[in-house]
Amino acid sequence: MKLLVKFNLLFLLVMLLGLGVSSVITRNLLQENAKDEVLKQATLLMEKALAVRGYTSGQITKLLQTQLKYEFLPQSVPSYSATEVLGALRSKYPDFSYKEATLNPTNPRDRAVGWEVDVVNQFRNDPNLGEATGLRDTPTGQSLWIARPLRISNPACLQCHSSVEAAPKTLVDRYGPANGFGWQMNEIIGAQVVSVPMSVPVARADRSFKVFMGAQIGVFVALGIVLNLMVWLLIVRPVLKLAALADRVSQGDMEAPEFKAGNDEIGVLAQSFSRMRNSVVQAMKMLES
Repeated sequence: MKLLVKFNLLFLLVMLLGLGVSSVITRNLLQENAKDEVLKQATLLMEKALAVRGYTSGQITKLLQTQLKYEFLPQSVPSYSATEVLGALRSKYPDFSYKEATLNPTNPRDRAVGWEVDVVNQFRNDPNLGEATGLRDTPTGQSLWIARPLRISNPACLQCHSSVEAAPKTLVDRYGPANGFGWQMNEIIGAQVVSVPMSVPVARADRSFKVFMGAQIGVFVALGIVLNLMVWLLIVRPVLKLAALADRVSQGDMEAPEFKAGNDEIGVLAQSFSRMRNSVVQAMKMLES
């Protein structure tokens, strides 16, 4: 097997190994960055929902206290306001969602279903858990969700949700007596859940990965070409010339020209060959005499 072939096989092995390792590291890093980006978006939506809830409970509910005696206005409920405000996002971003998933809600649209029930039960089973995240499959691809527990920490909530008798009549008239009652202080009754699609950041990460790997392959190919030229010019060609010269000398051609080389290892080899040829010439002259 020729030297250049051996060199290229070794270089190909190193290139494949380098590409394999770098591809795994790069893909994992880009995927983690995409997940972090989505998580930041989800956290921002969650904080916006909390801000809307705080604004509603701190300012809107107080302004509507008198009117609530005659007609129940859901706009006075913090969870309703947060759901409405973030629900408006779905007109432009249908894959984004916010829900206050509750096991026993007053408003039927807030009822936890499917995987949301598991999230709520996760918080109920671990009261010290303040936040949970995860991935789930949707018809449009994977979505990242972030959830926080809904805990009854304000005694004012029990004025509407402790029992049917204690609840405002206008609330019972609007939603009926079947749901949203029996809540207890410090009970986790649901979870705030924000879902953000992973498709766009993941697609961007995949494009970056392809560009990076394409550039890396291009660098390896260019490096391989340059190294092949260097090996050919600095090693293979001088060795072939020296081998041809040695072959002529071995066949008795003592008039073969001197091999000229630099001061590198090939030059040292050429000098050794020249000394050997001179010794052979002198030995043959001594035999002839």
